[in-house]
Amino acid sequence: MPRLRLTLAYTGGAFSGWQVQPALRTVQGCLEEALGRICQRPIRVHASGRTDAGVHALGQVAHCDIPEAKRAVPWRRALNGLLPGEMSLIEADWVPSSFHARYSAQGKIYSYTLWTEPRFLLPQHRPYAWPVSPLDEETMLQAAHRLEGRHDFASFQNVGTPVATTERRLFWIRVRQGSVPGQSIWYFAADGFLKQMARNLMSLLVDVGLHRASLREAEAILSAGDRSLAPATAPAKGLCLERVVYDEAELPLLEAALRRGEPILPWPD
Repeated sequence: MPRLRLTLAYTGGAFSGWQVQPALRTVQGCLEEALGRICQRPIRVHASGRTDAGVHALGQVAHCDIPEAKRAVPWRRALNGLLPGEMSLIEADWVPSSFHARYSAQGKIYSYTLWTEPRFLLPQHRPYAWPVSPLDEETMLQAAHRLEGRHDFASFQNVGTPVATTERRLFWIRVRQGSVPGQSIWYFAADGFLKQMARNLMSLLVDVGLHRASLREAEAILSAGDRSLAPATAPAKGLCLERVVYDEAELPLLEAALRRGEPILPWPD
């Protein structure tokens, strides 16, 4: 059966996460329902990873196997005509049967949006940003640099998903200013993320920016491997899966774009 790669965007607040769950509206459930209607048979979808309830995506990647008789379907138009308004299919392309949305991935990039304007929060940004007090961004960047590299990130893993190892390589953390004053967007690129790891890293950096934690304390939390020492998890609504990377050579190019203050597209150019 031909294999189809799907690149998806969705607003997390509309769903109870990615994974199918009984009696709950999920991204996977809505997508499989639409695929099943087109193919007239159940279709199982495999994602690059599960996003939690409330977490958004601009570049989630999934794959599924399609009956040969449906190869000629205009997939983007067909699926977007059936999917709920809170999600869209950005791209659909045929890939070899060896491609796997999760296991072929070389890395992921998440963003986290903060709102630091103390006087108000624009209602258009309320579902997508974490309002915090003004931050010492320079010190946050120093802490971010110390978190980069290959480490045991057990201090930043919430319970719920068994893993073989809590060691991950955090390629880089970068920040760019948003489209309006008071909005800053932090980007986390890694070869993989533990459960709610990006949100927990953001929470620690915010504590550093508020001078609730020092640089030395941030390093100690990382080294300890003890979740109880790290701050509480940042809200889901600020997090977005920006892009899944299947060619590691893309990572320095994307980092360079962020250094220039440019946004990155959630799909390859």
